[in-house]
Amino acid sequence: SPAAATTAIEMGLFAVLAIANPTRINRQSTVLRMVALALVAVASLATAWSALRLLEKLVSGGMDDAAGLLLNGGAIWLTNVIIFALWYWEGDRGGPAARANATEDYPDFLFAQMTTPELVPKDWEPTFVDYLYLSFTNATAFSPTDTLPLSRWAKLTMLSESAVSL
Repeated sequence: SPAAATTAIEMGLFAVLAIANPTRINRQSTVLRMVALALVAVASLATAWSALRLLEKLVSGGMDDAAGLLLNGGAIWLTNVIIFALWYWEGDRGGPAARANATEDYPDFLFAQMTTPELVPKDWEPTFVDYLYLSFTNATAFSPTDTLPLSRWAKLTMLSESAVSL
């Protein structure tokens, strides 16, 4: 089935990444970067497919169970929040390895901690939780809250997430 094949592809890509970087992602590699982006892309396509299938069932009358609708819709929405958090995490300053090695001068997102460095540890940098928070607040408020997009790709990605969540 397509769902099983997608899951197998995702698990294979994840296994490659976990073996290559079992702890902190600080090893820069074009191949690993492409594998990470492919994993997020496949997960994005799977989530979009799920949303389209749910929409098709709603329109055709194939889903008249309110509890099932809420559970399926909620699962797709939550998965979408996680997927966009991964896009933000993978994209900001060239991804986690590039951030760890400080290869990019300019951030794609301005976190509140960057505007008040006296309130955070000297070596503060965003972690996945910060990107998950960014994704969740963008999906619920349909706009930036305390983290601002600075680059065009970040703005367009946040725009896309708001549109999908809406």
